[in-house]
Amino acid sequence: MKVLALTEAPNHVCYRYRIEAFAPALNARGWTLESLPLEPNTFHRSSQLRAASGADVVILQRRLLPLWQLRILRKASKVFVYDFDDALFHRDSYSRKGPLSWTRLAHFWATVYFADAVTAGNRYLAEQAAAYVQPQRVHRIPTCVDPAMYRPATHYRRGADAKLVWIGQHSTLNCLNLAEPFLAAAGERLPGLQLRVICNRFPQLGGITVMPRQWSMATEAAEVADADIGISWLPDDPWSLGKCGLKVLQYMAAGLPVVANPVGMNCEMVVPGETGFLASTPDEWAEAIHALAADPAMRARLGRGGRELVEEQYGVSHWSRRFAELIDSLPRQGAAALATDGAAGVMPDSAAGDVQSGPLFDPPPALVP
Repeated sequence: MKVLALTEAPNHVCYRYRIEAFAPALNARGWTLESLPLEPNTFHRSSQLRAASGADVVILQRRLLPLWQLRILRKASKVFVYDFDDALFHRDSYSRKGPLSWTRLAHFWATVYFADAVTAGNRYLAEQAAAYVQPQRVHRIPTCVDPAMYRPATHYRRGADAKLVWIGQHSTLNCLNLAEPFLAAAGERLPGLQLRVICNRFPQLGGITVMPRQWSMATEAAEVADADIGISWLPDDPWSLGKCGLKVLQYMAAGLPVVANPVGMNCEMVVPGETGFLASTPDEWAEAIHALAADPAMRARLGRGGRELVEEQYGVSHWSRRFAELIDSLPRQGAAALATDGAAGVMPDSAAGDVQSGPLFDPPPALVP
């Protein structure tokens, strides 16, 4: 039995953390996992979509395809799963056009409508998908990390010697630029404070010293664990509600306390006084960072709390079984649905590869294939 994941790019971070991490659990159930980055060229991509017929389950990750391509994929797929971990039905935080996009929303609606199952990275995303299809087709599978891959930090530095860390893709560096006043306030309180930035591009920030660290899959865990305090800052907007908190999970897996603003998943993962601190103003950021920098014992305690939270709620071992069980159940569910429809005298639109909707979920006529 074969699972084919159609991804945005080779070795994409979302594929590694949201699908590839579960490969051992899939293998234990007799599944093989393959990934196929979607080609930008329309002709080549069309061939890829048709080739999906060779898989038993196809997972489209994050992409919102043009409707005609989505129809090809649905027709070729025996079982079709859509996986997403961002509010892709909106424009991102930095779009000059604002968050609302009817085109994105229509493509998102069509994608979840066609899917036999949807796996969403957080509750907000799951609720958005469930607004358009039967809720039982939507499954919350959070982005997970494996704490065993992270050596717990050793907390011994004090004051301005304590090192902040931020890790992320260059596409999210704007968050750091917007967080500059908050970091500068901490730098004013602790002159000489350093921020380790693990990325493939690096910002220039006033009021704090940026220490660039080239991102590498082989070294990212060690680079995080060699710091003292993890930071996360998100714009307070609809796009940020869809973020799934990977960097926060990495900090916690490495035993770091986290300072973050109270937006989206930050509020779920950062428990004040237990795994870190939530701070809204520059003064609050300065106070939280100063307190943590001055107290290695507190950092160690909060770091242990964060690692325990990851192990209990966001660990790969916790969710891999559920993910594998879901994938394992989908072909049987499809066969049962066909048998039920046949017994009831209903002819399913299997030739078109369409998913039958309930009476409360009928699509707008323009989106019906």
